[in-house]
Amino acid sequence: MSLALPPKPRIFNTKHNKLAIVASKYNEVYSDGLVDNAIEELSDHLPQARVDLVRVPGAFEIPVAIKALLDLEQPICAIALGVIIRGETAHADLVARSVTDALQQLALDYTTPVIHEVLLVEDEAQAHVRCLGDELNRGIEAARAATSMVEIFSELDRGGSLRTQPRDA
Repeated sequence: MSLALPPKPRIFNTKHNKLAIVASKYNEVYSDGLVDNAIEELSDHLPQARVDLVRVPGAFEIPVAIKALLDLEQPICAIALGVIIRGETAHADLVARSVTDALQQLALDYTTPVIHEVLLVEDEAQAHVRCLGDELNRGIEAARAATSMVEIFSELDRGGSLRTQPRDA
């Protein structure tokens, strides 16, 4: 994991594009920090893009909400934001693995970038640094990764045929 924020991507025209952020309400102070920082960063780089925000109860519900958005709204990119704080049981690890696997599969099935910033942290101190701090802020990183992926996909798909509906299972 990087110790500094990645460089800001180039700004490009996204006049008719929309992005989606799906964020957990659980660990609300930290999730809100991720959302606020991501939206602020996106507005700097994609000022004409529409950003839809959907809040779900917890991290486990993020993938199904992203799938619904990919089916219904077809955003050019989806950003998953949430905070899982590890406890005394394996529950956090199980949720984190499930979310990670589901988000990766959605990105592949829909040929759409899905930015994964559902954080698994040891404690609130780590959550604070990554969600509310300036140096390792994962909300900013998520927005920059999304902007970069939108730019890359725009360059790859000049003919407009890259994005497809998910494959039949």
